[in-house]
Amino acid sequence: MARRAAPASKPRKSKPGTRQSATRNPQSAIERIALALFDIGAVKFGEFKLKSGLLSPVYIDLRLLASHPKLLIQIARRMAAVARKIKFDRLGAIPYAALPIGVAVSLAMNKPMIYTRKEVKDYGTARPIEGEYLEGEAVLLIDDLITKGHSKLESISPLVAAGLIVKDILVLIDREQGGAEELAKAGCRLHAVLGLSTLLDILVKRGRIAPEKREEVLTWIRAN
Repeated sequence: MARRAAPASKPRKSKPGTRQSATRNPQSAIERIALALFDIGAVKFGEFKLKSGLLSPVYIDLRLLASHPKLLIQIARRMAAVARKIKFDRLGAIPYAALPIGVAVSLAMNKPMIYTRKEVKDYGTARPIEGEYLEGEAVLLIDDLITKGHSKLESISPLVAAGLIVKDILVLIDREQGGAEELAKAGCRLHAVLGLSTLLDILVKRGRIAPEKREEVLTWIRAN
């Protein structure tokens, strides 16, 4: 006589705090980058004098990425994901903070890169742009962050003077202080992996800073 099949067992509900429930809300790649930037000290809170002379309650130092290759690779992959949606011939990096970022993105995409010099030498080739390029090529300009946008327009000038086309700028962080609008006036588009407000939201959500600190920074940003 054939035996009856045993009834299928019901899936067990996971208890709060178990491994299964914890995976329902994993950290996104953007969250991991934001938290890592804070943890290595690339995002600081206090009182910092900016290039403009203003005293800011937040300072972002992405030069530190050169000493954190694993994080730099993660960032390069996210920037490459954005860059793949943009039509361009080669990357262009702004010295100095963007040089390691630009190289990392170049390697992630297998795309050639050039970079402008801050100081043009009066010996050797005395070139304002290092690397190979052809007149008429489109360059995706890469930098670490953007505040007002003036420095980006200055960096575009030697590229345009060399016959290159620069219509797109990609940064890791947008401080959201009018940079996108300033570039738009010059006919350029800004692409950013992270906005400062999103960065602050993540730091609050994950317990790195208090909500009051986020409001303090955002209030200052709106006023400046």
